[in-house]
Amino acid sequence: MHPGLLYLTIFVCGMSTLAIELTASRLLGNVFGTSNLVWANVIGLMLLYLSVGYFLGGRLADRHPGPRNLFRLVLWAAFFSALIPLLSRPILQGAANAVINVDAVVVVGAFLSVLVLFAGPVTLLGCVPPFAMRLAIDDLSITGQVSGKIYAISTLGSLLGTFLPVLVFIPEIGTRNTFLLFAALLYLLAIAGLWLCDGRFPLRNLWMPLVIVLIVQLVSGGPLRAAPPGRSLLLEQESAYNYIQVQEDSQGYRYLYLNEGQGIHSQWHPERINFGRTWSFFLTAPWFNEFQENEQPVESLAIVGLAGGTVARQYYSVYGEIPIDGIEIDPTLIDVARGWFGMDAIPGLRTWAADGRVALRQLPRQYSVIALDAYRPPYIPWHLTTVEFLQEARGRLLPNGALAVNVGRTHSDRRLVDAMTATLLQVFPDVHVMDVPNAFNSILVATSQRTQMGTLARNLASLPQNASPVLREALALGVESLVPTVSGDLIFRDDHAPVERLVDSLVQDFLLSGDAARFIPAPSSQDT
Repeated sequence: MHPGLLYLTIFVCGMSTLAIELTASRLLGNVFGTSNLVWANVIGLMLLYLSVGYFLGGRLADRHPGPRNLFRLVLWAAFFSALIPLLSRPILQGAANAVINVDAVVVVGAFLSVLVLFAGPVTLLGCVPPFAMRLAIDDLSITGQVSGKIYAISTLGSLLGTFLPVLVFIPEIGTRNTFLLFAALLYLLAIAGLWLCDGRFPLRNLWMPLVIVLIVQLVSGGPLRAAPPGRSLLLEQESAYNYIQVQEDSQGYRYLYLNEGQGIHSQWHPERINFGRTWSFFLTAPWFNEFQENEQPVESLAIVGLAGGTVARQYYSVYGEIPIDGIEIDPTLIDVARGWFGMDAIPGLRTWAADGRVALRQLPRQYSVIALDAYRPPYIPWHLTTVEFLQEARGRLLPNGALAVNVGRTHSDRRLVDAMTATLLQVFPDVHVMDVPNAFNSILVATSQRTQMGTLARNLASLPQNASPVLREALALGVESLVPTVSGDLIFRDDHAPVERLVDSLVQDFLLSGDAARFIPAPSSQDT
């Protein structure tokens, strides 16, 4: 066997192994999210499959050496890789409905079932390095040199396989086609290798792509998550960060759903601004301050987690053309917001496609309000919860500025709210808490100067008759939803911010308590 072909095989297999792992996280993330728990399961099982492959590959190489057997392993790895997105499709569609209906047993079963599908291809690809080493070493005096070269080439392939799916293929051609692309590359490599070994084209292996094409026709129809009754699906799209859906109901309300679909990330209607949902509470943030007569409550706004721009649209409707800087990590989502949620109709809005913490340091001004809504149910990015980040955020606020944060909870478990309150109080003098009705969200407002809970009601009462009805409704809802501020014992810092562990515990207790069985997501545009 020519050394060049052997090393090419090692490179392609190393690249495909990491490509499959990274694409697996996206395949699962569309339904189950991308928490540390999901990542740990994906990486842990991939390493287990590779370990089994290394062991079996070494035994097979000693018992049945020969390049033909090596390329047969690659051929079957290609076939099983192509099956992953196809066989997982109906499982994931069922799991997507189970996530919406909070059916924990089905969700966990589907998650494990999909991970089992990776056992075949990843184990077979794990067989390749020891098998290739057995074929490459014909002089024991250079064993170390040859094995080092094989490890280096495989790792270089893995390096390329880390970046290509995430940065190029998934955003351009989607998750399913990324799997099929790498499977096709492995298949062509295996066919070429078998042809060179036997001197004739391996016609008997042409059934594999035919089977894949047939299965594609059978299982690839329909969206991953169907729109509920009474709604139409306007857009289904994958980006480098999200699985995106835009739905519309019969009354003309549009909804933005991301990934597992737990929670509406933005809402839009051509004739309505206020929806009585979480976004309206961000309008209350500056009104915990005392104002002098004719003082402008809001001079500028920064939003971390812009999504479809609902908060920005509400602020524009109330305060007019103020400077608004909206940070959204996903540039594709910004384009979706412009096309489907009227974000281009907000004068003064500038969008920044970047991580929230990094971009906030680079924004050009100080702000009356910073709205932190980078909430990905049920998680908040941990690096946006810490004392150090909040100190940076306070440094971007005007002297009478306020920071509003969207935080998750259940009806009986407020540990995350209490921990965020304690962390905010390390940086801000006062924190006020509002529970969003009929939802698992609380809005925490931290003020840069000393404030009182009752100020919000007094400001509502003193609004002029010609005040914006959107503002009046939001302040009234905020006053009704105020709850006592309770500070917990846990404080999040850059060195120790166990946000996901706390949320995982919260979700687990919620499911085991039986509350999940009684929870029915609100189907109507008027419900929250």
